[in-house]
Amino acid sequence: MTEHQSLKLTAGSFTIDAQAPDGQPSRSITGLAVPWNVATTDSLGSKVMFKPGSLPEDGRAPRLLEGHDSGKVRGLVTERVNTDEGMMFTAKLADTRDADDTMSLLLMGAYDSVSVGVVPTKFSFDKSGTMVVETARWTELSIVAEPAFEAARIEKVAASAPEDDDEQETPTPEIEPEEDSMSEPTLVEAAAPAVMPTAPIQFAQPAKPFSLPSASEYIAKFFAGGAEFAEFNAKIRAAAPDVTTTDTPGILPEPIVGPVYNNFRGLRPVIDAIGAKAMPGGGKIFRRPEVTTHTTIGPSNGENVALDSGTFVVSNNNVTKEVYGGYVRLSEEDLDWTDPTVLGLLIDDMARIYANETDNVAADNLLSGTSQATGNVAPTDPADWIAKVYACANTILSSANGWLPTHLFVSGDVFAQLGQLVDGQDRPLFPQVGPMNAFGNLQPGSASGVAFGLQVVVDRNFAAKTAIVGHPDGFEIFEQQKGAISVEAADGSLSRYIKFRGYFATLMIDANKFMKIPQA
Repeated sequence: MTEHQSLKLTAGSFTIDAQAPDGQPSRSITGLAVPWNVATTDSLGSKVMFKPGSLPEDGRAPRLLEGHDSGKVRGLVTERVNTDEGMMFTAKLADTRDADDTMSLLLMGAYDSVSVGVVPTKFSFDKSGTMVVETARWTELSIVAEPAFEAARIEKVAASAPEDDDEQETPTPEIEPEEDSMSEPTLVEAAAPAVMPTAPIQFAQPAKPFSLPSASEYIAKFFAGGAEFAEFNAKIRAAAPDVTTTDTPGILPEPIVGPVYNNFRGLRPVIDAIGAKAMPGGGKIFRRPEVTTHTTIGPSNGENVALDSGTFVVSNNNVTKEVYGGYVRLSEEDLDWTDPTVLGLLIDDMARIYANETDNVAADNLLSGTSQATGNVAPTDPADWIAKVYACANTILSSANGWLPTHLFVSGDVFAQLGQLVDGQDRPLFPQVGPMNAFGNLQPGSASGVAFGLQVVVDRNFAAKTAIVGHPDGFEIFEQQKGAISVEAADGSLSRYIKFRGYFATLMIDANKFMKIPQA
């Protein structure tokens, strides 16, 4: 359909006025030319629908024809009114013999419909293929017998000559055409004085539901701009309350906010405080030598008398390597499609768990390897704590050949007890910001601190009520971290085994350097 192709659409329903109010001859018809938002078929067989306001109310008046024949001009459209239902019109027939014949047919009811001839200037096609006319030039209005729009028929037909004082008024009989499924009754009025209706007849039309547009339709309206886009937006806003996220799951994005949260902390307080030594590469068991008997040094027994004899013994401590690790089987699809990539997240989590597990082994072996102990301490008595700590220092000094403790290893509950200790004036024994004479400082947000002059090591992997005073040199840790390895599954599936492992071992080489402070 080009811009210059004319559409001929039969509408219907009009009236014929019998006489003008001033007594002058009135040869006019009134009715509905085109209903809005009603689809019909044009003269070429195409589906057409007019949008509200698509026909102009001003400008050059359309000609009144008979049967869309440009050689049968019968008058002119004199009034156009845009209503909610459609375009109403008033057309006046000319004072010609041919127009007289047409008027006679109108009065008989032989003609009861009108048809419009338009040239669309702006239009589109909906999903059903119907041309939706948005603006058009209205070129002519024709009197016809059959309407395309069922709602548009002639409502009023009247014709007269001026009344003479001596002339008897000749009424025109009312003609009632037979009812059928395609037409409405035609109202024919006699030549009595009539007043042109000031408002057109209102036709009830069902509201056409508004469907939300596609992206391309919205963009097209956006570039069209103006009142058309404003009307389009208003319809979207009116329809929007009926649309919720449950109606549009296919276009709701599901963003991933990174990085992935992992609340497991792979801390190793005991291993970090003592330090891990390199593990030899060969063998399952390796030896760690230790001097168990020392030489003898004494004063001279006199001139030419032999000195005291002694011996020197170095013993072996056998250390067995242990393997700590785990694995996960991943499909190739999971490896390729995940974002963030699951492989990096998996290896990070394995490293955290490995760190915690090996630290747990170190904490358990340190506790089980400490054989010396003081008497039970009163947990809330600062003086008793001080007495027990110094008793440990004295014992270690003598049994460990001159070593003094440097660390205090505690479980979480003992750490809390130490933080609550106060002096005689209810002042913290270990203030966060301490005076010069403080016994140390502890903070609830830090796993390390100083208490009784010893470095505090808090480890969640210790059993409850654990308190060990000691020197790290008496406990040794050996480790070889091997990290992650990827192995193809041997069963023919598209999957891989992701493994994380390491070698780990501990040795209590000098138990005399550690002492427990138990609680009841």
